[in-house]
Amino acid sequence: MAGKKIIVVIGATGAQGGGLARAIAADSQGEFTARAVTRKLDSDPARALAAAGIEVVAADADNPATLDQAFAGAHGAFCVTNFWEHFSAEREQTQARNLAQAAQRAGVRHVVWSTLEDTRKWVPLADTRMPTLHGKYKVPHFDSKGEADEFFRSLGVPTTFLLTSFYWDNFIHFGLGPKRGPDGTLAITLPLDGAKLPGIAVADIGKCAYGVFKRGSELIGKAVGIAGGHPTGAEMAAGLTRALGETVRFQNVSPEVYRGFGFPGADDLGNMFQFKRDFNDYYCGARDLGFSRSLNPELQSYDTWLDRNKDRIPRG
Repeated sequence: MAGKKIIVVIGATGAQGGGLARAIAADSQGEFTARAVTRKLDSDPARALAAAGIEVVAADADNPATLDQAFAGAHGAFCVTNFWEHFSAEREQTQARNLAQAAQRAGVRHVVWSTLEDTRKWVPLADTRMPTLHGKYKVPHFDSKGEADEFFRSLGVPTTFLLTSFYWDNFIHFGLGPKRGPDGTLAITLPLDGAKLPGIAVADIGKCAYGVFKRGSELIGKAVGIAGGHPTGAEMAAGLTRALGETVRFQNVSPEVYRGFGFPGADDLGNMFQFKRDFNDYYCGARDLGFSRSLNPELQSYDTWLDRNKDRIPRG
């Protein structure tokens, strides 16, 4: 759109990027316009974005040559990678490097990089409190992103490092929703003990990212964490009980048990929950609710999200 600053949105047909593209498009009086980047222009999500009047272009973070045109003339860029698509920390880092280099070449003035902590700063590889995975990670899908922060820093790309939280939408799409036990009672099973689990509605991540861009240079060079709430496992179960109209228990297990559940990524997630549990004060403190709401005044609480999505939550 003429006169507006272009924000390149990587992963625009995914959860985080899609939320940002729609947030920009919904703000007709704002100073930005979205350029949605996808690998598949003919996908239903890409067509939906185009139908909403959003510019949609093809590019692939695995192919640096395709990124230059996508980033050309852009003021800002939202960069995100999806570990769960391929389960490869190395591929995720290569994609992040490609994105950082494309942003540098294009002279982008503000990147928001969706990242997470490198847990090895808290739990070194030699620490036996949790197993080392793939020879060099504690929580691969965290550590790969945290390590990739340095690509943006070393290239001098003006970057805000956006620390995200547990998706409440995982109760719908990722198989973490309530399951029926032998007695027929629903339960969510997590290795949290009594720790709080910062979480957020996926749609609110994009809205918070938009809030970062609207702050201009204020948050460049800073790591900022976002969450919509800090419920415990028991509080999440109580919320589900209210929303679904039947009892949902919180079933606590040890990280060791969780790692042994056998589904793809169970070891990674078991270590992740252990990290959040064992360093709970830090983890919650890095994701301040008041600050998150300052970025996104429409930020949903856990209960609000449940009320809006209860009919989408499977009861396994």
